[in-house]
Amino acid sequence: MKLSLGPVLFYWDKQQLSQFYAEMSALPLDVIYLGETVCSKRRSFSLDQWLGLGRELQECSQAQLVISSLTLIEAASELSSLRRLCDNGQLLVEANDMGAVQLLAERKLPFVGGPALNLYNGHALAQLLDSGMIRWVPPVECSAALIGDVLGQVRELGRAVPEVEIFAYGHLPLAYSARCFTARAENKPKDDCQFCCINYPDGLALTSQEGQALFTINGIQTMSAEVTNLLADYAGLVACGADLLRLSPRAEGMAEVVAAYQRVRLGEMPPLFVEGCNGYWHGQAGMLRVEEVGLC
Repeated sequence: MKLSLGPVLFYWDKQQLSQFYAEMSALPLDVIYLGETVCSKRRSFSLDQWLGLGRELQECSQAQLVISSLTLIEAASELSSLRRLCDNGQLLVEANDMGAVQLLAERKLPFVGGPALNLYNGHALAQLLDSGMIRWVPPVECSAALIGDVLGQVRELGRAVPEVEIFAYGHLPLAYSARCFTARAENKPKDDCQFCCINYPDGLALTSQEGQALFTINGIQTMSAEVTNLLADYAGLVACGADLLRLSPRAEGMAEVVAAYQRVRLGEMPPLFVEGCNGYWHGQAGMLRVEEVGLC
């Protein structure tokens, strides 16, 4: 099983990003994703700087470097930037939008199908394979059973299955909107947000009127309140056909997370229980910890 570091989903400044990737480059990661997937206004790094970082990491790390595209394309300028990203000539691209899929297919370039592409059956997967997809990151709400069924459908169609990368750790990216929820929370218009999401390096917690944790707000992105953690489900991840486990960056503690997954993939027994939700993986409500409610 390989370990991947997903793209940073939060808005961090240039210094924090640089320090983070310097630390991650020394860890036993097989794939490292770079780039901005949430908001085009976040410009701590330009595309050229992301590619420059990729070149630096290639010199000090054995990990495969991948550049991720935006998930929601809303303007002509963003489409132009997407074309430049697809034409980068250096790094494999993770397509998080069907516009990226189209551009990459036209160029006959291989790509990673990101979790926002909403692929839920073997026929859809086969179409993306025809377009050049070599790795599939299932939507985060997919259960082990659904992923197994989709891969079975691909085989029934006589196709070779792509690499499968499961979102195994981090706040789950659930939805995207043209509105910026973080700006709204600070009573700022989206067009003059003053980049306020940089004040929330792990997102802004959203609770119900009763005080229950519901979501994490990250600009235009709605995420899970809890961090998902599938380390205790490692055997099930192997059984369902996962090739890679994606660890989504958080502001603190990622080295310890990577170390925990590394120990298990080297043969240590997975823990019986870890903090974090895993309901989706078991076909239940995503916010559940199935061990706590007796559904596993």
